[in-house]
This record gives sequence, structure tokens and C-alpha cells, in this order.
Amino acid sequence: MSVSAINPNPAPTPSIAPPDIVRCAYMELIVTDLAKSRAFYVDVLGLHITEEDDDAIYLRSFEEFIHHNLVLRKGPIAAVASFAYRVRTPEDVDVAEAYYKEMGCRTERRSGGFTKGVGDSVRVEDPLGFPYEFFYHVDHVERLTQRYDLYSAGELVRLDHFNQVTPDVPRGRAYLEDLGFRVSEDIKDSDGVTYAAWMHRKQTVHDTALTGGDGPRMHHVAFATHEKHNIIQICDKMGALRISDRIERGPGRHGVSNAFYLYILDPDDHRIEIYTQDYYTGDPDNPTVTWDVHDNQRRDWWGNAVVPSWYTEASLVLDLDGNPQPLTKRTDSSEMEVTIGADGFSYTREPGEKGGEKGFKVGSQL
Repeated sequence: MSVSAINPNPAPTPSIAPPDIVRCAYMELIVTDLAKSRAFYVDVLGLHITEEDDDAIYLRSFEEFIHHNLVLRKGPIAAVASFAYRVRTPEDVDVAEAYYKEMGCRTERRSGGFTKGVGDSVRVEDPLGFPYEFFYHVDHVERLTQRYDLYSAGELVRLDHFNQVTPDVPRGRAYLEDLGFRVSEDIKDSDGVTYAAWMHRKQTVHDTALTGGDGPRMHHVAFATHEKHNIIQICDKMGALRISDRIERGPGRHGVSNAFYLYILDPDDHRIEIYTQDYYTGDPDNPTVTWDVHDNQRRDWWGNAVVPSWYTEASLVLDLDGNPQPLTKRTDSSEMEVTIGADGFSYTREPGEKGGEKGFKVGSQL
């Protein structure tokens, strides 16, 4: 893969309104061993098979009624082929195509869809180099909400969000805000450098997030559970199966989003987050929460350190020809360098704040 300098020229804002995006809907992952991936996503994580053949497996979460939330497609290199969003009307697919063409982005339209179960769709190579997809028409399948006979102790109930690695988070933030996304939370330093931003269309903390780093790459795709104990069960199950080495980080509580989390790696090292208990963001004046990059509690509310691989490793993404996108190097400081590098510093309490002001006094008897 090649690494180039950041393109300083932002894509022009189109003169037309953007498509009306409802939510993140599915991701298409390229995997190198379909049988191993099936065992991980179906036998370990319990996602439900809608359809499968020799080349692909179509999976959905417990509460989903559209054909799939995840496609596992066999290929020569592990990567992401599509970050797919559902739009509000069939006409919004036309709008999406026109919107990206006006920005000068490459687009491809298929009336029969790019995957089984999905109809008329447009895929684009967006200004950040990611393969975005927009669709409305989709096959409906059984929503399993009351199939408690199928409900597992670690049940994944919804696709929650994507997370994308990009070298220029402010540029990406501006592009996604123009596309209609709103920012729920971000991470900055005192110099105004932005390290990450969480952005939503549905009324949760995010449908996608931007993490600063060499990109474009996919940091993770996240599925939600109903409760924290579902996540603990996944940890216990992975331990019982002697695959606990595939637990990369957690379980823990995020500061950003307030959600309980777990990060695990699939057989191709695609990162999956299991996620629960974030908060409502649907009001028009929902405030943006800004975190100091030096605050130990931004990434983990309990102050636990983040493993370096979480900052450095991520999945390649493909162009519309199926080739890996070249990486652009981030020139701003990385979050890992700032917080755990040789010259970094961090804190749990704000500088000058006495320990225990918001709880028990230091030295008190518990």
C-alpha cells in the first residue's frame, strides 16, 4: 500500500441538498476464509443467517427486518467493500448519485443492487476515499424480536455504527456535516487539533465516527446488545472457547458516548465492537460534548489505558474496482502520541481539581 501526503483541497460543497440518510444499515466485509468467518460471526457472536452461498454469507441482528446488516464475502485480501446507509425515499438514491457526481466523486449505480436482498443502489468513492453506498429498496425478512427461542445470552440486537480512520478529521467532519450528519461528541486539544468526532443521523450518539490516523481505513463496525451482561457473556464464551486472545480491549465503559464496550478481532483482524447503553441525541439543540485529548476518561471511563494496537491497526477499504485504497498519512499528532508517547501527559482529574471533590474525600473511611 502507498502512503501519500494529505490533499489540502477540500471537495466542493454541492449546490443541491444531500440525500436524506436514515441510518447506517450494513457493511460488506471481504474475508479470506469464509468458513472461519462463519464460525466466528455465527457460532461465537450469534448473528443470524438470512442467506448464504459459496461466495458470501448474509447476516442480520436480532431486531433487524431488512435482509442483512453484514455481508461476509470471500476475497483475496481482508478489507471493506461498502459502508452502506439506508435513505428515506427511492428518490434519495438519485439525489445521492447527483450529489457525489457534483463533488467530482466516482460513482456506480446498479438497479439490481450490489448484494443480494438490496435493490437499486449507488456506491461512491467519497471525498475521504471511503466506499459509501446508499439504498432504499430492500427485501424484508422476519424480525426476530419475539423469537426468544433463538435469543442467546450474548445476543447482538442492532447494527449500531461504523468507525472510520482518516488523516484529516476536520475535513471529514465538514464533509459529513454537509451530508446531514450532526456531531454528538469530539476530542480536541488546547491548540484546537481535532482527534476524533462522533456523528449521527439516527437518534443515538453515532452512525459513524471519525478517528484520526493514516487512512482511509475502517477502524471498527459495532453491534449493540440490550444489556451489559450480554457483553460479559461474550467474554465468558470466548474464554471458554480458548479464543480470549481475540479480545483486544475491554470490557469497559467509554467516557465518550457513555456506552459499555468490548472490542474483539475476527479471523482476518477486522475489529468488531460490542456496544450498549449510549444516549438519545434527537433534539435539534442536542449539545456537542467536547473532551480534552489528555483526559484519561475520554476513551475509558474507568481510566484504563488503551492498547496501542487500537490506535494503529485498522482494515483496508476498497475502491469501486475492488482494489485497496492507498493510505494518506496523518500529519497532525496522533492521539496515541499525545497521550501515551514519550512527551505526552494525561490526567484523570482536571488540573488543579482536588481528588474526591465529586465523591468521597481522599483518606476517608469507606
